[in-house]
Amino acid sequence: MDEVAAGGVWAPCGYRSETAALRSVLLVRPPDSIAAVRRPEASLMLGPVDLPAMRAQCDALADRLRDNEVEVHLTSPAATPNVVFARDLFWMTPAGAVLARMASTQRAGEERHAALALAGAGFPILRTVSGTAVFEGADALWIDPSTVIVGTGFRTNAAGAAEVASAVAGLGARVVTVPLAPGVQHLLGTVVFLDSSTAVIHRAAAPPELTALLAEYGYRVIALPPDEELLVRRGMNLLVLAPGRVLMPAGCPGIRRTLERAGVAVDEIGIGEYLRAAGGIGCVVGVVRRER
Repeated sequence: MDEVAAGGVWAPCGYRSETAALRSVLLVRPPDSIAAVRRPEASLMLGPVDLPAMRAQCDALADRLRDNEVEVHLTSPAATPNVVFARDLFWMTPAGAVLARMASTQRAGEERHAALALAGAGFPILRTVSGTAVFEGADALWIDPSTVIVGTGFRTNAAGAAEVASAVAGLGARVVTVPLAPGVQHLLGTVVFLDSSTAVIHRAAAPPELTALLAEYGYRVIALPPDEELLVRRGMNLLVLAPGRVLMPAGCPGIRRTLERAGVAVDEIGIGEYLRAAGGIGCVVGVVRRER
């Protein structure tokens, strides 16, 4: 961690806040394998994806991030289709990345592409999850600078949470686990932190352990109903650019109004092909660095 902070040996990376100003990300350019998908459901997708259109949306997202002074590391691996959801492939600490171990057979091996991209950009890999552990980056969120929530379920098991706890113990941080509701893919689909005292939750999916934890840490909670904007258009699957400032999928006017009434500044962008691939902006962007 000291070497990363000092610079020179490693490229700047890491964060302890989900809402500090975003400074560096990893995006995966949609691979050729997407065009070869004949049975979307077998590839964990909701429907056919137009590869050129998805690549255009990837480029537009990268440009929008650069417009917001975010450094974009764009990698183009020859990989399986779901590799585009970079948030799942690693989770970053101030001492380097905790590399994921994917739970689904369709995504097994995607981690190595993230490892190559991160190492190639000069970011250290702090931990590689192995053994009986499975862990995906979208299941770990900082609730404060010394506490990480890890959601456990199909994608991240207890052994995976223990790997994360071991990795952050040397950074003076601890892990609190919360069980995810059946059918919920990741913790990121249940709660998103908007600033240091405000969080938005998927009302029907938030377990009591999570709501109690948010109350314990003094968060104001915005609860969204499980309507079409949340479940189909993935309006809560957004990216925090800075405290109280977010980039969200286009086509969710109800969620946008709710966030704006809460004082959140909202920008939006079209990501229809990613939605057909069963993910949103929060899934697509691998967060590498936020301001300390």
